[in-house]
Amino acid sequence: MTSRPAEPDRIRPDEAAASADSSTETSYAPFAHLTAPNAAFYRQVMRVFLLAKERFAVHLRPEDVHAALPSEHRPAAPDAVVKALDSLVGWGNLRADPDTARVTAVEDFYRRRFIYQLTQAGEAAEQALSVYDEALGRRGALQAVALHDIVTQLRALLVIAAEHEEGEPDPAKAHLALSTLTNRFEALAENARAFMGSLQRTIDLHGVEVEVFLAYKDRLIQYLERFIQDLITLGGRIARLIGELEEQGRVGVLLRLAAAREAADAAPDEAESAEARARARWAAKWAGLSAWFVSADGRESQARLLRGRALGAIPQLLAVVRQLNERRAGRSDRSADFRTLARWFAEAPDAEARHRLWRAAFGLYPARHLTVDADTLADRAARPVAASTPWAEAEPLRISPQLRRTGSYERRGKPRKVQDRSEQRRLLAEIAAKQAEEIAAARARLATDGTTRLSALGELDPMAFGLFLRLLGDALATWRPGMATTVITSNDGTMDIRLTALDDGTTAEVRTPGGVFRGPDHLVEITDLTAGIPAREAR
Repeated sequence: MTSRPAEPDRIRPDEAAASADSSTETSYAPFAHLTAPNAAFYRQVMRVFLLAKERFAVHLRPEDVHAALPSEHRPAAPDAVVKALDSLVGWGNLRADPDTARVTAVEDFYRRRFIYQLTQAGEAAEQALSVYDEALGRRGALQAVALHDIVTQLRALLVIAAEHEEGEPDPAKAHLALSTLTNRFEALAENARAFMGSLQRTIDLHGVEVEVFLAYKDRLIQYLERFIQDLITLGGRIARLIGELEEQGRVGVLLRLAAAREAADAAPDEAESAEARARARWAAKWAGLSAWFVSADGRESQARLLRGRALGAIPQLLAVVRQLNERRAGRSDRSADFRTLARWFAEAPDAEARHRLWRAAFGLYPARHLTVDADTLADRAARPVAASTPWAEAEPLRISPQLRRTGSYERRGKPRKVQDRSEQRRLLAEIAAKQAEEIAAARARLATDGTTRLSALGELDPMAFGLFLRLLGDALATWRPGMATTVITSNDGTMDIRLTALDDGTTAEVRTPGGVFRGPDHLVEITDLTAGIPAREAR
């Protein structure tokens, strides 16, 4: 036996007229069925009309609506559907017209027969509710493919911008490439935001089995690692392409062409203002793209922050697994411990047993020492005392009478003078400048003039060797079975490395002051992207 939804209340004609009048004033009356009793039933009725419109059915009779409702929402009597339809007409979601198609006699004109169709306001309300439901249920995704598309479109913009040296670039090409680029970027940013937001809600999987969550956790971690790897390899490349476009004012030319093409169809009296608004809109989009991938002025890029969030999500998932394991193992918490202790106190045979239980549970013994100074440490070094020595048998420690009398050992007096840290700041600035010069020298040392072998790099100092290991590690992290060559850009966008495998079986040796680094020989090409830029300005 299945339960039927309660019948909705009938709206009187005067109430319907009042609702219609109020809808003209506020235009929000079509949303009134969301707070009415049986709101779920009203939503199902409106869904029937939406599906009917997709099949190009304009009008529906009450019996058509009753038959199209899902079985779990279909009332036993069609009259309930008629009441719901009348209520929706009163709120402005539907329109009722006399049903004259089945009139065969004069008496039929006096019978209450209507056909119903969606109003413009009712359809708009359902579309808004669909967007709302979709936004709530959206989990988002980390779109690694979008990163490749952004690289492709940035390279296309470089080609288009190169036409500016020979003449005016094609506005259609510039507008199409910029539109594709910004659309892919906006989708990437929005999906990443939605995904990271839903990832924080992953904790709600408390009711699932541990094995199910472990399987989900493994797939999610692999998904995060794959996106992080693509973000490492492509984020620096995107930052470098953005920097190349921003040189010599190329971006401004492209944005101007795109804005002019958008404003070409504007009315004559609005053409100038439309172009100005379009140019401001395109400038804001480009600024958002640049800030997402390029760090500047002490501000980390959103790509770097997203990478940190994704890396931080992995230990959070492991913490959830640990909580599930502890819950399954039945680990007691502090409140359960105190309840058990209270039961032991109640079951103790006498007061002496309860005192022993108190001392064993809380260990509230008299304090023998409150502080340890240098003299005490020196005395213990000369005459060590085993840790197993009871306090009652150990030598007592002398404490200050002031501490015993007042409970405070604070030495009162004038506050200390504010120390001048200018010398320390100068030293830190010198250290930072020296480190920047050493890093620049290491990049210059590693940069190769074309392709060479790893075995031909020669001896490297510790700074250059450390930078070389980071570059080599990033390149090998992108290696896949069957690959012969890989190209990556460092995280800071300062260096490129192209690594090609050799099949001659030779071994490369890189000598350092700390030893010799050995491994399979490869062809390598390392490019310093900051060549010619002062060390303090290199990013």
